[in-house]
Amino acid sequence: MQSSYYSVTGAMVTQFNKLDLISNNLANLNTTAFKRDDVVVGDFKRIFQEYKDEMPIKDNTKEASKFMNAVGVRVPQVVEEYVKYQQGGIKRTGNALDLALKREDAFFMVETPNGIRLTQNGAFTLNSEGVLTTKEGYPVLPATYFQNQQYITIPDDGEFRVDKAGGVYNREDQIGNLMIVQSDDIKSLLKEGASFYTFKSTDELTQLEDGNLIEQGFLETSNINPVTEMVGLIETNRMVEIYQKVMKSHMNDLNSEAISKLASTKA
Repeated sequence: MQSSYYSVTGAMVTQFNKLDLISNNLANLNTTAFKRDDVVVGDFKRIFQEYKDEMPIKDNTKEASKFMNAVGVRVPQVVEEYVKYQQGGIKRTGNALDLALKREDAFFMVETPNGIRLTQNGAFTLNSEGVLTTKEGYPVLPATYFQNQQYITIPDDGEFRVDKAGGVYNREDQIGNLMIVQSDDIKSLLKEGASFYTFKSTDELTQLEDGNLIEQGFLETSNINPVTEMVGLIETNRMVEIYQKVMKSHMNDLNSEAISKLASTKA
């Protein structure tokens, strides 16, 4: 009885985690270049079989048997949370400071208070000093940043232009190139907020020199499909309701069993 209760509780927690993820996806439906989050759900027994060699309890022992008898039910758990990098749509804005990346594995590099981050959100602006920044005020890095630590700066009377390869111009004069990279292991990137990604090391990043990387005056939309998310939301809510009813039934049975045992003990 208790093992079944653990199973239902684990399943319900998993559904709550999915609800949080779906809600976050829907909340970022209109966030520039936002990428959808998803999860892989597994069960405890399968996870145990995959990782039993790393468990602190030695296999094929009384301790291991006792452990599996206690918790070896098929408790659903979130095995993996991942980002779907499929590219969103490309929307014309007419703003010269809006830059859309044309590859789903390409990223701009920006300098934040927490360190250098990757982003696919190309909704940029100029700060009071003429430095190209994100909407949050984080400088967008040029290809030469690691050599001279200089940012991309456009004078007050300048005209900002970017070619498809990432070359940056003030009117007709080229003043630099945007740092556009891809990760050698895109699964290792960790999302930070809605628009930024952390990476382990610059050694895992490759600078792209493709001649068709950027579309100026455009922005990438999110890759969220609202219909898909709403269907997932309804299905997940339904599963939560089912598990709530099952838990209530288990609690009633446990209470009845406890009362019966107490009554028989007194008798």
